[in-house]
Amino acid sequence: MFNKTKRKIVFTVVFSLLALMLVTLITIYVSNRIAIDRESHEMLRTFAERYTLGEQSPPPDGEDGLGNMPDIKPDDKNEPREPRDDGRRKNEREFQLSTFYSVAYSEEGEVLAVNSGNSGLQSEESLLETAASILNKGEKSGRAGNMIYLVEERDDYTLVAMIDQTINDNNQTLLFRQMLVIGSAALIVLVVISVFVANKIVRPLEENDKRQKRFVSDAGHELKTPIAVISANSELLRREAGSSEWLDNIDYENERMSDLVKQLLALSHAENGELAKETVDFSQLVDGEVLPFESLAFEKNVKIDSDVEAGVTVEGSAGQLKQLVSILLDNALSHGTGNEIGVSLHRVKHMAVLSVTNKAREMDPEQLSHLFDRFYRTDESRSENSAHYGLGLSIAKAAAEMHGGTIRADYTDGKAIFTVSLPQKKI
Repeated sequence: MFNKTKRKIVFTVVFSLLALMLVTLITIYVSNRIAIDRESHEMLRTFAERYTLGEQSPPPDGEDGLGNMPDIKPDDKNEPREPRDDGRRKNEREFQLSTFYSVAYSEEGEVLAVNSGNSGLQSEESLLETAASILNKGEKSGRAGNMIYLVEERDDYTLVAMIDQTINDNNQTLLFRQMLVIGSAALIVLVVISVFVANKIVRPLEENDKRQKRFVSDAGHELKTPIAVISANSELLRREAGSSEWLDNIDYENERMSDLVKQLLALSHAENGELAKETVDFSQLVDGEVLPFESLAFEKNVKIDSDVEAGVTVEGSAGQLKQLVSILLDNALSHGTGNEIGVSLHRVKHMAVLSVTNKAREMDPEQLSHLFDRFYRTDESRSENSAHYGLGLSIAKAAAEMHGGTIRADYTDGKAIFTVSLPQKKI
C-alpha cells in the first residue's frame, strides 16, 4: 500500500514538473518565434518601403548596404538622420546583416528585376521559382519554406520581397534543444529528490501502520489465553453449580470475544502473511463457496442467482480467496434487504471480475467510502447484527490487495454491488 503511495507521490511530482517544463519550453519557443517573425516582417516592410525599381546594383562602400533602397541623399549621407516615427524602425546593424531578396513583375507578369542579395546563396532561378509560388498563393504576406515574404502592388509593377530566416530558424532549433537537454537533466535531479522526499513523507506513516498491525497481531494472540481460561472456568462452574443466567451471559460474551480475536488474527494474516503461489481455479472455488450459503439463504427465503464463467484461474492462496468470497456472501446475506443475491464471475480483459449484488438500505457516498475501514459499521448493522464487528470487509480488502487486485463498493438502483478484480493466471 505504501509503495503505491510513494509511486503516486513521485508520479504526481514528476508529471507536474514535466508538464510545467513542456509548457514553459513551448511558451518560450513559440513566443520567441513569434517575436522574431514579427521583427522580420517589420524589417521586410522597411526593405519594401526603401525599394526603388531600377536601382539594383550594389552600393559603393559607406552606403547602407542595400543599393536600391537608400533613405538619404548622396550629398547628405554624413548628416544625422531624422528618426522614423512609423513604429517600424529597426536596428541598422541587424537590418544590414539581414539577407533580403526581391523580384519585380510588370502588370503583364514579365520579370522586371531580380535582387539575389549580396550573399550569393540564392540563384535567380530559385528566387523566380519561389516568387512564382508566392504569387500563386494569392497572399500578401506569409512564409514559404525558410523565407518570409511580402507582396506589394505598386503603380506599375508588383514587388515580391523576401527575407531569409534560415539562421533564425537554426538558432531557434538550437535554443530549443539546449533548453530540452537542460530541462531533462533538471527533471532527473528533481525525480531523485522527489523519491527521497516521498520516502521521508511515507516512512512515519509506514512505521505507524506496522506498529498498528503488530499490535493487532500481538493482542489477538495474547487474548486467546484468557479467553480459553474463562471458557474452562465457566465449564467447571457449570458442572459444579449447574446452569445459570450469569454463566450463560459469560459464555455468550466469551464466544463473541473469541470470534473477534479470530477475525483480528485473520485480518493480521491477510495483511502481513506471505502469499502462497499456486494456481487456483477461481470458478470452481466460487461455486464451492456459493453451495453452503444456498442452504443458509433458503432458511431466510433468499435465492442466490449464480452466473459463474468456467475456467477462470488466478494465482494466489486458495484459503484467502475462499475467505474473500465467503465474506462477501455473508455480508450480502446478513445486510441485504431483498430476497435475491446475485453472484457473477467473468473474464474482463486480463482480469477476473467477481461481483456480489444484493438489495440494501440506501447508502450515501460517505458510508461507501468507509465500508472497508476496520471496525466500521453502519448504525443499522450495529444494532441488528451484534455478531459482526466491522472487520469482514477489511479482511476482504486485504486479501484482494494481497493478490494484486482491487475491491470496491457501489450503490445504484437500491442495490449494493461489491466488485473484486483480480489478475488472471498467465498461461
